[in-house]
Amino acid sequence: MWTIFNRPVRSVYLIGICGTAMASLAGLLKELGLPVSGSDAGVYPPMSDFLASLEIPVRQGYFPANLQPAPDLVVVGNAIGRGNPELEHALAEGIPYVSMPELIRHFFLPGRRPIVVTGTHGKTTTTSLIAWGLSRLGAAPSFLVGGLPLNFRRNYQLGPGPDFVIEGDEYDTAYFDKGPKFFHYHPRLLVINGIEYDHADIYPDLETIVLQFSRLVNMVPSNGLLAYFGECPRAAEVARQARCPVQSFGLAGHMDWQAVDLCPGEDHTRFRVRLRGRDMGELEIPLAGRHNVQNALAACAVWHHLGHPWEGIRAAMATFLGVERRLTLRGEIGGVRIYDDFAHHPTAIRLTLEGMRQRYPARRIWAIFEPRSWTCRRNAHQHQMEKCFDAADGVILADVFQKEQLPERLRFQPGLAVEAMRGRGREAYFLPSTGQIVEFMAERLKPGDVVVIMSNGGFDDIHHQLLERMRPNHEP
Repeated sequence: MWTIFNRPVRSVYLIGICGTAMASLAGLLKELGLPVSGSDAGVYPPMSDFLASLEIPVRQGYFPANLQPAPDLVVVGNAIGRGNPELEHALAEGIPYVSMPELIRHFFLPGRRPIVVTGTHGKTTTTSLIAWGLSRLGAAPSFLVGGLPLNFRRNYQLGPGPDFVIEGDEYDTAYFDKGPKFFHYHPRLLVINGIEYDHADIYPDLETIVLQFSRLVNMVPSNGLLAYFGECPRAAEVARQARCPVQSFGLAGHMDWQAVDLCPGEDHTRFRVRLRGRDMGELEIPLAGRHNVQNALAACAVWHHLGHPWEGIRAAMATFLGVERRLTLRGEIGGVRIYDDFAHHPTAIRLTLEGMRQRYPARRIWAIFEPRSWTCRRNAHQHQMEKCFDAADGVILADVFQKEQLPERLRFQPGLAVEAMRGRGREAYFLPSTGQIVEFMAERLKPGDVVVIMSNGGFDDIHHQLLERMRPNHEP
């Protein structure tokens, strides 16, 4: 019998069940044998299909009647706030409720070794890579990832092994818990992939974010591990406060885990690994970009700390397939390749495009970006946004997503960014609508061009629209 707050839990209801993490939590609860149901305002594929495949009932819209008879426990999604009819009913009726991270800590982490992957960039890829490696190495881990690891074709697993690998987000937990999600995961092994200013909607400045990471580092036990990106001064700052073994990773010569002799290819990167100056051998990861080499080094630090053999690590690395929407090829037509990427921050944009430049040094690269994340919708990174596209030959900025939600004085100005890029001699355009972008690109793309479309949302399915618009031009 599962219990929480000293009360038995025989049924669980998730308000906001169609979020990626909430739907995965529903799957984990189903694997525990618990009856699970939930509701959401937007019930549509792929999450609706995913939940249907698990035979988890999902109700469209939020209505108090959905909680009758009353479940034993309600999980309140991060996007749910006061005024939601189901939440108000649960509060009025005294139905026990928790946040998603709180439930994970209570139901899934006891008796397991939490491996928590954090940082501004690379969390999803690094979490997926560590989980895949542990699976390939026979450790049968549990995991929960914020994206879709292509090796597993689902983003959660409840395994019999000792490890639970989880992506630790610094975003706040719930309307009633404004601390970061990652505080709930009590890391035994902690990865920090660098710390930058992000989540401008909830954090006023970088110092506030660094403080959260400092508190998290203080939670790692003395027999745990902190692996951090040593080329990031903020990560190095918080690492100095650790009371556990600490290992840095990066490409610089003073790193504990260092990658050298990088050899980028079109669909892979080969490099040699040094551990405190000792040559460990060559690795190959089927991904491009220095940032993915850094992600690979973080995984190496975790696997090595857990005692896994180097030959097994090499095999795991070589068979990693990556994560959906991390430079996913959506189609090729007329010699033009169209990629989809989840970039949500100017540094992520820069690293993504630099990786593509390494992959395609002689091709013309077009970058199309939708400012959709709260960080990119605000003007906190206005000047960084003017420079992060430098690895591309041509840049198109769409209008700010739901710009009416922000006053103009706080809003990113894509038109000004384009003017600044042009002033530096770059080809750049501000085209507010998806339709304008599709028509513009369809007339200009040439064989051999590479298009990288970046957004942390659906972007009106622009990838499909562009492919379909180009099709008549290339049909025999």
